[in-house]
Amino acid sequence: MSTPSTTGTAAAARTTSVPLDLLYSEEEDALRAAVRDLLTDHCDPAGVIARTESDTPHDLALWKSLTEGMGLAGLLVPEELGGQGATHREAAVVLEELGRAVAPVPYLTSAVVATEALLAVRTGAPPGGRTDAVVGTGGLPAADALLGELASGRRVGALAVGLHIAPGGAVRTARVENGTLHGELTGVADAAVADVLLVPADDGGLYAVEPGAVTVTPQVSLDLTRPLATVTLDGAPGRRLGDAVPAVRRALRAGAGLLASEQLGLAEWTLTETARYLKERTQFNRPVGGFQALKHRLAQLWLDVVGLRAAARAAADALATGRDADLAVAVAQAYAAPVAVRAAEEAVQLHGGIGMTWEHPAHLYLKRAKADSIAHGTSGAHRAALAELADLQAP
Repeated sequence: MSTPSTTGTAAAARTTSVPLDLLYSEEEDALRAAVRDLLTDHCDPAGVIARTESDTPHDLALWKSLTEGMGLAGLLVPEELGGQGATHREAAVVLEELGRAVAPVPYLTSAVVATEALLAVRTGAPPGGRTDAVVGTGGLPAADALLGELASGRRVGALAVGLHIAPGGAVRTARVENGTLHGELTGVADAAVADVLLVPADDGGLYAVEPGAVTVTPQVSLDLTRPLATVTLDGAPGRRLGDAVPAVRRALRAGAGLLASEQLGLAEWTLTETARYLKERTQFNRPVGGFQALKHRLAQLWLDVVGLRAAARAAADALATGRDADLAVAVAQAYAAPVAVRAAEEAVQLHGGIGMTWEHPAHLYLKRAKADSIAHGTSGAHRAALAELADLQAP
């Protein structure tokens, strides 16, 4: 039997020497199948298009099925807080399927970004688990109570930071005056449906704010399935949860890394549907998919999507294990946006006239791809971060 010190050394060696495994496990494949079946039944393209034309772009019935029915909002939350205790790899699988369906649910914003911010607060709390602020429901620390509510789906959370902000980027904060919060925060994704807003403030704290205490004004957004809003705080009360800087940084890093999986799902759907359409559409009594020029375009796009899969899976695995997470996320986001946008553009073009119509869902994927291309930092911003991390800056 190994001594404790030997066991620790062996564990450390395994952590640093285990080769990267990007293959999907049986559990991940089963999770994918379950989520895809649910989305097939409850998130058809015609329904998504109709919802974008309404005053209720979020599909809260679908959200309830994903959260209360399948427990997917709590994948990243520890079991002792009511979550599933899973990893970012499983969350990435869910986001792949949500990307394939362009599902109008706040999964990325609540189950990933807001959850990661709260997990960072909890990790940084003093011994005993309490922050320097308020005790929440049932005597638990406020962050723990909120994590349990987000994991169950009873609440939707949103980090009040512009969707365009990259990990480590400059964040606009609210002002703390006389014990209340003041200011205007723009570009906040899914704020309209949030039950709790996590607001960074100029005193360095992260505050939980009830939506009834603020004014949420919708902003014009290209992607109607993930609406943006301006959050105005005018003397809003809030519960200080902990330090904002590490919480926001961790949340945005996880959001950027797992966004690549959503972009992967989007690119896969557009490639698959475009190839299927080109096999069915005929011209000069031949399927147009047999034309050499189109085959070359699809072949190149397939190679790009395969590369995106590797980058997205590597980012999810790095977030799950903590190995080179900053580097893997920068690689994934430097690559993901151009591929997803090109795949969606090719889908619109190669579908011909029907691809330009509102009734066909191709425009949903193009809008989501274009909006995602600036979400959590542009590909250029991530390339710059990657150059710094790899010490390969331009002269």
